[in-house]
Amino acid sequence: MTIQQIAEAFSRHDFVSTYPYLSETIQWNLIGSQLLTGTQSIIAACEQSSAYLKTVTTTFDKFLILSTENDIVIDSLSTYADGEQLRTKVASCDWYRFENGKLAEITSYTIEVNE
Repeated sequence: MTIQQIAEAFSRHDFVSTYPYLSETIQWNLIGSQLLTGTQSIIAACEQSSAYLKTVTTTFDKFLILSTENDIVIDSLSTYADGEQLRTKVASCDWYRFENGKLAEITSYTIEVNE
């Protein structure tokens, strides 16, 4: 996978396909929430997120990609609907930094927005 494909897969919640590309020293800074360090803590967070995502339908209302040689930024707007059609809209901006083809750092800005 290219670095853009890796970043896009991660932002689209296809976490498993990105696991082989995670650096052992990866850091994921969830701004305002927590800093995760190391492959195992990232995978654990992804698996927890995947469990929730199985309970909702996700629609990407916006998905913009900006790429450079070693960095990918994805600006997205997503709607999550549960079984009772309760909707939550979330705006996200994820900055992916790569080193030697491996995902070394993710910085995520996420906020729930009103429809």
